[in-house]
Amino acid sequence: MKKYLVVGNPINHSLSPKLQNYWLKKYNINATYEKKLLEKEDLKKIIEDVKERKIQGINITVPFKSEIYKILMEDPNSEVSSTVEKTKSVNTVYLNKNGNIFGDNTDVEGFVKSLRNIKYKAAGKVAFVLGAGGVVPSILHALDTLKIGHVFISNRTREKAEEMSSRFIGSEIINWGEAPIRHKPDLIINCTSLGLENNETLNLNFKKFKPRFFFKKRLFYDVIYNPPLTNFLKEAKNMGNNIENGKMMFIYQAAAAFKAWHGIQPIINSVNEEVLTLLND
Repeated sequence: MKKYLVVGNPINHSLSPKLQNYWLKKYNINATYEKKLLEKEDLKKIIEDVKERKIQGINITVPFKSEIYKILMEDPNSEVSSTVEKTKSVNTVYLNKNGNIFGDNTDVEGFVKSLRNIKYKAAGKVAFVLGAGGVVPSILHALDTLKIGHVFISNRTREKAEEMSSRFIGSEIINWGEAPIRHKPDLIINCTSLGLENNETLNLNFKKFKPRFFFKKRLFYDVIYNPPLTNFLKEAKNMGNNIENGKMMFIYQAAAAFKAWHGIQPIINSVNEEVLTLLND
């Protein structure tokens, strides 16, 4: 039986096994998908397990996406997608047709499709990205794909924000806890892990992000999907803004990984209640 994993630290919040095992059963694929807590020193071993076909594929979540990229870059027999070359972030690994370890990034596709799913038009708008960690390169690349007008980046450690900004043209750094003044953001995206715990809050003055008009609300987007309503989203909603969590991004990126592994594209659309009900249980 084939074996697939999602690895990260923490990992308890991940709903990947629920979703992937649902699709495995639906499409009659003889395989299992589990989650595994790893430490940084375990990463090379898990890649070796894929090479030796002990594991057929892995998904990578926080905080190891850039670490896996570095490991693959050290391997002369590894290959990566053009998206990984741009983002330096890997969330999907498997052996390709050449028998080489292959690193891909399905987060970009997941984020783009999640915004299209709610018919949000990002072109020409201003985005404010909170964080500079694992998923941020994917979000920035996705925003570039969507032809965003301007991007502000803020992170608790300014050096990381500077490094991220240097890789993406048209981005600008804002000190942590401050808000953009010159351009008011239309789209505010939380890419930090603050929110995985119910008592965690962001150092953000939400009063500065009141809707411009009742018909022109800002969109607050949290890449976290479990819990479904973080304090970040609660406060944004209380101020009268639109909100979106990372559930659809999660579903779309998972579907892209599933297709890469099994050659089957799971059917997903905005009225696919079967999948959403599964994840809400």
